[in-house]
Amino acid sequence: MTRAFVFPGQGAQAIGMGKALAEAYPAAKAVFDEVDAALGQKLSDLIWEGEIEALTLTENAQPALMATSIAALKALEAEGIGVETASFVAGHSLGEYSALAAAGAISISDTARLLRTRGQAMQKAVPVGQGAMAAILGLDYAAVSAVAAEAAQGDVCAAANDNDPAQVVVSGAKAAVERAVEIAKGKGAKRALLLPVSAPFHCALMAPAADVMAEALAAVEIKAPKVPVVANVRAEAVSDPDEIRKLLVEQVTAAVRWRESVAWMAGQGVDEIWEIGAGKALTGMVRRIDRSVAILNVGTPEDVAKAREA
Repeated sequence: MTRAFVFPGQGAQAIGMGKALAEAYPAAKAVFDEVDAALGQKLSDLIWEGEIEALTLTENAQPALMATSIAALKALEAEGIGVETASFVAGHSLGEYSALAAAGAISISDTARLLRTRGQAMQKAVPVGQGAMAAILGLDYAAVSAVAAEAAQGDVCAAANDNDPAQVVVSGAKAAVERAVEIAKGKGAKRALLLPVSAPFHCALMAPAADVMAEALAAVEIKAPKVPVVANVRAEAVSDPDEIRKLLVEQVTAAVRWRESVAWMAGQGVDEIWEIGAGKALTGMVRRIDRSVAILNVGTPEDVAKAREA
C-alpha cells in the first residue's frame, strides 16, 4: 500500500478531542503541553473541558486542531508508525500547517504560534457580519465558480474550497454570498446553505491577513519536510522551504484545491489515506473523490490500535 497522511481543518473541533490520546500516550500529552507553553495559555483545558463556543473561535480552533492531530501522530509513532511510513502528507486549510509540523518542516511551538496569529488575523481582516461562506452541494467547481462570478456584482465572491466533486464552498461579502446561494439553487444545486463561520476565508477579503502571515512566516525557520507536502494552492507536492513559505501566504486568499490534491495523490499511486486528528470530514470527501482509496481514521487510542494492526 502507498499511504498518505491527511490532517483536518476548521469545523472538526469538539470538546474532549485528543484527551484519551494524552492519557494513554505520554508523547501525545507532551504535544498539548508544548502548545500550552508556546501560547502562554492552557489551551488544553479549553479543548478538554471548555465551552464549544470558545473552542470554535478561529484563534483557538486552529492551534487546537493542530495539537490534536500531532498528538495522534505521536501516538502512532509510539507504536512504531512514523510519518516516514507515508509517501505524502496534506491538510485542509489550517490542516496544511499540521501536515508541515508532522513532516518536521516547522516546529510544533512555531506552528502553534503561527496558527494563533493566522486565526486572529483572519478574524480581524473582515468585521463580523460583513463576510460569509456557503456550501453548495450538487454542482461542480466550474459551475460554482460561474455562480460566484454572477453573484459578485462588484463585491468579492469566489469559490473558496473545492472539497469534492459535489461540494464546493463560496466565500466573500455577505450579500454576494447570499445571492450565490439563491443563484445556485436556481441552477440545480441539491442544497445551498450559509455556514456558521466567523469570517470569509480563502478569498480576496483575506488580503490583510495574508500580509500579517507574510511577516510572521518570514520570522520562522522552515526546514525541508521529511515527507513531501501536497500544498492546497498547488494541488501537488512541494518540499522547498522558500516555496512552502510563499504558498502558505498565498493560501490565505487562494482556494483550497482539496479535490485536486486527493486526485493528484491517487495519481501518484496513493491507495490508502489516513485522516489524523479530530473528526471524519476529510474521510467523506476522499470517498466522494476516489472510492478506490482505502481510508483509516486516527483520533483515539482505539484508532491507533487498529492502525497498528493494519
